[in-house]
Amino acid sequence: MKKTIVIEAQRIFRRKKHGMDFVALELIRELQKIDTHNSYIIAVGPGEDICLTETDNFKIEVLRSTNYMVWEQILLPRLLTKYKADLLHCTSNTAPILIKTPLVLTLHDIIFMEDKMGNNASTYQKLGRIYRRFVVPFILKKVRQIITVSNFEKVNILARYPNLEHITHAIYNGVGKEFVPPLPGANETFQDLLKGSYWLFLGNTDPKKNMRNTLLGFAQYLEVSMVKRNLLLLDTDLNALDKLLEELNISSIRPYLTITGYISHDQLPQCYANAFAFLYTSLRESFGLPLIEAMACGTPVIGSNTSAIPEVAGKSVIYVDPNSPHSIAEAMILLENDSLLYNDLIQQGLVHSKNYAWRNTATQTLLIYKSVLL
Repeated sequence: MKKTIVIEAQRIFRRKKHGMDFVALELIRELQKIDTHNSYIIAVGPGEDICLTETDNFKIEVLRSTNYMVWEQILLPRLLTKYKADLLHCTSNTAPILIKTPLVLTLHDIIFMEDKMGNNASTYQKLGRIYRRFVVPFILKKVRQIITVSNFEKVNILARYPNLEHITHAIYNGVGKEFVPPLPGANETFQDLLKGSYWLFLGNTDPKKNMRNTLLGFAQYLEVSMVKRNLLLLDTDLNALDKLLEELNISSIRPYLTITGYISHDQLPQCYANAFAFLYTSLRESFGLPLIEAMACGTPVIGSNTSAIPEVAGKSVIYVDPNSPHSIAEAMILLENDSLLYNDLIQQGLVHSKNYAWRNTATQTLLIYKSVLL
């Protein structure tokens, strides 16, 4: 029997999308291909990047509120009533509290329930943390099925909520088909950054991204390296960076840093592919989508030996202790000096990244839907 499924994808139309937004977007695109039977309503917030198109059984509903709590707790339940929904899938950790519709929740992580790693979050981030800490315990009392993105995160969730074991499932993310090695003669988005001339780091002020130790490691690398490649920092606040460099007493490395603001998704593949290597030195990741994207672009990865990174990356990266700047610097020098290792990591990464496909994510998610709709 045909069912009506509502998928919450509140932020996918915003221009500056982040990890959870892309996971929801890619999931929906694949569901459009594999499920032509059920009726889907995609609930989104207002935004300028209309990145999803309707199909015969996929309708987009724009709920017009910029206040996330109003959007989720008032407008979304109204939508469920309007369409007499048989199932709601909330894709970004939270959901309406007062609903009777069977709920599937994607719980990417429970970082918001853990001790904070630092205090340089914005007011918006702090309010979001408070909201999630309040809402999620209520939701977990009524949720039918939980999807998380790695076995590492599943263990974390069950350590705090052991009663959820029978309904919690780890479903890996995928990597988009646009993440491929660059074609010869392709137009370069970063014209002043030649292929292989820079290290890449997705730096921002979130303490778990570990910019502090990464910069300290890069400073030690510069002291030893005969090449002294630049470090390209994406999505980095210039004032916060300069303040951190001064605090760490390494302002001398500033000429070796190339800083950009937010990089659009269509620019990322080329940015990965042109890098000498990708530094993924996070302290805490529930999956680690960027490391798979970098591998798929033929770029070697230096990754942390913590959280979900070893589970996702396997044997295809050089592992470091993210709390040790020396460990990071040592790996950078090793990769720079060992061409055999470098080329081996490229080939291993290209092969390993093929294990992650959005079609698999959608197929497994659809099975979760069917288990609830029985």
